[in-house]
Amino acid sequence: MNIGKTVLVTGGLGYIGSHTVVELMEKDFTVVVIDNLSNSKIEILEQIEKIAGKKPVFYQLDLLDLDKLREVFQKENIDSVIHFAAHLLVDESVTNPLKYYRNNLVSLINLLEVMEAQRVEKLIFSSSCTVYGNPKKFPVTEETSISKASSPYGSTKIMGEQIIEDSVLASNSLNAVLLRYFNPAGAHNSGLLGELNMGKPKHLFPILSHALKTNSSFKVFGKDYDTHDGTPVRDYIHVVDLAKAHVLALEKDLSQSLISFNIGTGTGLSVLEIIQQFETEFGVKLQVVFEQRRKGDVEKIWADSTKAKSRLGWEPVYSLSEMVKSCRKWEDYLENQGWE
Repeated sequence: MNIGKTVLVTGGLGYIGSHTVVELMEKDFTVVVIDNLSNSKIEILEQIEKIAGKKPVFYQLDLLDLDKLREVFQKENIDSVIHFAAHLLVDESVTNPLKYYRNNLVSLINLLEVMEAQRVEKLIFSSSCTVYGNPKKFPVTEETSISKASSPYGSTKIMGEQIIEDSVLASNSLNAVLLRYFNPAGAHNSGLLGELNMGKPKHLFPILSHALKTNSSFKVFGKDYDTHDGTPVRDYIHVVDLAKAHVLALEKDLSQSLISFNIGTGTGLSVLEIIQQFETEFGVKLQVVFEQRRKGDVEKIWADSTKAKSRLGWEPVYSLSEMVKSCRKWEDYLENQGWE
């Protein structure tokens, strides 16, 4: 299968999407971005240009608008799609499940429908390790059973994968790669791209960075998990390493119409260990406050990424220290720009 050079990136101004757009442009792909800016800012286009030397083609629209989505495909001659656009907060999905089911699933259905009509044959799907639920055996491989999700967000990823699988089976030409991310962290080493805090920071690394800057306490949700220190364990992957995996998945002829890959480092780290890394890097001591467990949180999970290494030629490069330092560099940039 020959992959053309025009790639549509949905959610391309978001955290992982913007880093992937940079990596694609540095590989001379022509990039078209769709983003409704619900979790980003238009200024991210300027940031991409500062790094890559040019801007992607940009459309501000919602994938739930099927007619406008068709117009983009008809105008831009899309060859392949990387699909990021989705709501992504576990705790919010627990309190507002219908928002997640409507947005994450209907947008995917619309995208697949237009891809079929326009004969676009390659899809890279932003999936998640949440499809494995609370696994019992570690590390997690791609053959680990898909389990009942611990949150509606996780359910949308399981359902999304099933929708894609059924679409591939019904098609003579659609090829799909499911990239199951573990926990993205860090920022571009230029300090010009990272995770935007739309309101209060919502993920571990930016929350810790904010607590350091403001000398405020940090809440740890749960200290009685079955882990070595009682706090949840995750596999943290640098966002640039993750972005590079998308480019490789796009470029490789994988000789399979549907294939999944775990994208993680293979190392599980607890919340307390991440806190200790921040304290070590910046020579400070954080005030930690323990709270009750949150609904929807997984106890522990980390990846076996052997398949991605052997089939994609992908391997993580960046260390935990580099994740922490780049996150802080980006947070400082946000503060200087007045974007917080």
